[in-house]
Order: sequence, then structure tokens, then C-alpha cells
Amino acid sequence: MNQHLTFLPVLLPMLAGVVLLVSPFGKTKTSRRVTSVTLSVVTLLVSLLLLLKVQAQGPQIYAIGDWSAPFGIVLVADQLSILLVCLTALLGVVCTLYASAGDDHKGSFFHPLIHFLILGVNGAFLTGDAFNLFVFFEVLLIASYALLMHGGDKKNTRAALQYVILNLVGSAIFLIALGVLYGVLGTLNMADMAEKVTHLQGDDVYLAKIGGLLLLVVFALKGALLPLHLWLPNTYATAIPVVAALFAIMTKVGVYSMMRVYTLIFGDEAGELSHMAQTWLWWLAIATIAMGAIGVLASKDLRKLAANLVIVSVGTLVALIAVQTVEASSAAIYYIVHSTLVTAALFLLADLIGRQRGKVADRISAGPGVAQPKLLGACFVIAAVAVIGMPPLSGFIGKVWLLKATLDTEFIVVFWPVYLFASLAVLFSVSKAGSAVFWHHQGKPLTEAEQERVHPTQLIALLILIASAPLMSIFAGPLSEYAIGAATQLHDFNSNINIILSGGQ
Repeated sequence: MNQHLTFLPVLLPMLAGVVLLVSPFGKTKTSRRVTSVTLSVVTLLVSLLLLLKVQAQGPQIYAIGDWSAPFGIVLVADQLSILLVCLTALLGVVCTLYASAGDDHKGSFFHPLIHFLILGVNGAFLTGDAFNLFVFFEVLLIASYALLMHGGDKKNTRAALQYVILNLVGSAIFLIALGVLYGVLGTLNMADMAEKVTHLQGDDVYLAKIGGLLLLVVFALKGALLPLHLWLPNTYATAIPVVAALFAIMTKVGVYSMMRVYTLIFGDEAGELSHMAQTWLWWLAIATIAMGAIGVLASKDLRKLAANLVIVSVGTLVALIAVQTVEASSAAIYYIVHSTLVTAALFLLADLIGRQRGKVADRISAGPGVAQPKLLGACFVIAAVAVIGMPPLSGFIGKVWLLKATLDTEFIVVFWPVYLFASLAVLFSVSKAGSAVFWHHQGKPLTEAEQERVHPTQLIALLILIASAPLMSIFAGPLSEYAIGAATQLHDFNSNINIILSGGQ
């Protein structure tokens, strides 16, 4: 069991998805819910065990079929990848629990699809092979296509169609990029690619650069980096909120892929191709932050506001990746966890608020008051303070850290003004949204029959996410040390190559 622990975060969601399709586990509504939540918790516990093992023993390499790298497919659990696997598993627990209050009954196969999506995301984080990164991308995308249509209407269909078309194009480009890189390097194992790219000469350098830039297009699309971000606001805002909350981790798969590829393969040791995408990443990130801030200011409802906050977070993370230092990467790792959990909480809050405001729903305008103003108001204040980046919550720590990471670099001249403008836009928009929803009431108050009070399982799921902001602040010391360790490991080129190619021995 201990030997195969690295593979379990991929295997368990796959088995969970299959189990939930057959009797007796998938036969009744109650059995589906109990089984889904239980298996989500098991996946989280196994992921946490793997995290403890990685911390104690270092990176874990799992060679599928006992074929070692670079000839076989390997899974690599290091501090960065396993942290994101745990984050995904936590979101899986929250979303299955939240959906069990009734959202899962709006369409077929919700719970199996959730687990298949987690399978794809966990596989993408753990894989050490570029082709299998493509495979896991397709697994998570296929599940996401169906989840977008869950309980949907014409708006969902239109947004899902755009999402599907763009990602099909992205998948085709991904395959072309992998074909070019394989033709030049003769391998798609990431560690082996990183070693061989340093020896390229002549025309092979330009071919590898073409392949690397094509990958940038793919990752920019998956991560919603400008100008390939246009699909995200409508897609996330029209999906049911519990699905949008889970999708908060999906853009981070694109960001993680950039972090891996352009630090390991095309990083400091890549010779002529060293930091080949840095300039592109930098300016696209700055433009994405600015565009996300404009979207935040223009948002008419809470779900669209949360979707545009995802875009701001993606731009911020990619800007830190472009800086290419250990301190910037450690700030990015802390910020990934913070931003994912807070934006997921905002999607769930938007849903609960909308259910208690009748036809006004989650629109940022005056309307009937919510049935539980103290509960939802307190949760909104905590989430708002965290997402704005005010003390004493995790957003403030993340903001100070990322500003400090760019303080002594040439990036400060551009990054600070743009990021601080975006922070001001978020402050204004979130304050306006809270004021409109909780203070400015108009119209006839809704009756109790018209207002849907928060279900206990929904409340538990929401509180798990809301609690993350103060907990990340309270345990900022250990989390910061972990992030620094993960970033140091990420930038340690020789160690990464030797560990993976030696099979972790």
C-alpha cells in the first residue's frame, strides 16, 4: 500500500466514478450521495498521507508498469504537485457535500462526473510526462463539458458550446506541439526533455522554440490568460455555482503547467532556449490582470464578479511565474491555495444569496433582503476581506508576499501599479456588491415560502472554505515554509532531473 500511495490520488477518483455508475452505490439518491462524499473524503485523506510522506522522504516517483523513466510513464509527487492534489481533493469534498443538498438531482451522473474531473486534475498535477499531461487534460475536459450542462438552460448550452470548441482547438494545438517537441527531442518525459534541450543546436533550437510557444498557447487557453480568457466569465457564471466552485481549480492546471514547463524544461539551464517564454508570460499576465480588473468593475452579478476575480488571480500567478525566482514562485504557491479557496467560497455564497432574493437572485442591485442576513453577511465579509487582501486574513499575507517578491526586480515598475489598481478595483466592486445585497433593500419582502434557507450540508461546505482564510493566516508560518520549500524544489534543476530519471532511488 505504501509503495502505491503515489498512484492512489489518481486511482481512487477513477474507481469512485465507476462505482457510482453501478448498483447498489448509484441506484438511489441517498446511496449516491453517501458513497460520493465518503469516497471524496477517502481521496483527501490519502492525498494528505502522501503529502506527509513527501515531506518526510522527499519526492515520490511511481513508474506505472514498473517501466522507469524515460521509457515508461511516471507520476511525480513533489511538494508542489501534492499540495495541489490535496487542494483539489478538498474542493471535491466541499462540492460533493454542497451538491448533496439538491443540486446533484438537477441532472444525471453528477457525482461520477465530479470524480472523473478530480481524476483528470490530479493526474495533470502528478504526471511527469508531457503526453500524459495531454491525456489528463482531456479527461478533465470531457467531465467538465458534461458538468457545464448539469441543470442547464439555453445560456449554459451557448457558453458550453464556446468552451468545447475552444478547448478542442486547444487540444489539437497541444498534439501538434508535442509532435514537434518529440521529433526534436525524442522523448516526452519532462525530466528527459529538460536534459536534452540543453544540447540542441542549429535548426533544432528553432523547432523546439516553436513547440514550446505552441504549448504556451495551450496553457494560456486552459488557464484563461488574455486574449484567450474570453470563454471564462460566461462559462463560470452560467454553470451552476457548485460546478463553478470546483472549476476554480481548473485554471490552476494551466498555471501549474506553465510553472513546470517554463521552469524545468525551458528554465535557467535550457541554453539558447532559457526563459524563452518569459517576456510573453510577463506582458500577457499584466494585460490579464488589467482586463480582469475591468471585468470586476463591470460585473452585474455576484457570479460574474467571482469569475472575473479568477481572471485577476490567473494574471497575478502568471506574472509571478514570469519573474522566475524562488521567492516569486513561493509567493505564487501560497497565492494559488488562497485564491482557489476564496473564489470557490464566493461562487457558493453567490448561490445561497441568490436563492434568498427571489427574482433579483445574485444581481448586484437593491432587492429583497436575504432570509439569513447575519449568517450570509458574516461569511461574505470574511470572503470579501480575504479576496481584497486586507489584514489579518490570508489575502493580505499573499499580497504583501507577492509585492515583496517583485520589489528588487525590474518588474516592479509595471507590476506594482497594475496590481494595486486591480486591488483597488476589487475593493470597490466587492464593497459595492456587499452594500447592494445586504444594506439596500427594495420591494416587498419575500415570504418564508419564497426564500430557500441554507441547508446544513451547504453550510458545512461553505464554512470549510470560509475558514480557510483565517486558518491560512493563523498557520502562515508553516505554510510559508512549505511554499518556500516547494519553490526551492521546483527551481532545483539538477535534483529534479536526477530524482525522476533515477526513479526516486
